[in-house]
This record gives sequence, C-alpha cells and structure tokens, in this order.
Amino acid sequence: MTMLLDFLKSSYSTGQENCVEVAQIPPTFRTSSYSSGGDNCVEVADLPTGAAIRDSKHPDLGHLAVGAAEWVAFTRCVRREAIGG
Repeated sequence: MTMLLDFLKSSYSTGQENCVEVAQIPPTFRTSSYSSGGDNCVEVADLPTGAAIRDSKHPDLGHLAVGAAEWVAFTRCVRREAIGG
C-alpha cells in the first residue's frame, strides 16, 4: 500500500532554497479486539503519545486521541469488565 503524504513547508524555514518540509502521518486504525463484530465496532490506532479511537460506522467524523496513561487506564477497565470483575 502506497501512502501519499501532504508535505508543507515548515514555518521555521526562512529561505526558498534550503527549506524543511514536514508531513503528518495519519494513524492506521484497526478494529478493537473488544468489539463484538458486526456493524458496531470501535477502531483504535497506536499513536506515539497514546492511542486514537473512532467509530467504524463514521470514520469521517474524526477520532478521539488519548494519552498513554489514559489509554492504559481505559484498557484496564475494559479488561476488568470483560472478565466480570
């Protein structure tokens, strides 16, 4: 799979010849292992600072990014509920 990136000139580049260009790499979403399947799925993506969460039925509405500590706390709660604790 080829990913096209949209490069923009860095605001810290001052000249026209030696400019730094940057691009944001979009997150790669996957279906959560805790989703029951079918049409009601939560998708997650790993981020350098935590995770991103979105609704699989409406990916165009964006995602919710959470920090690493919040993601760990959330997944602990989900696991605890899944095993009935």
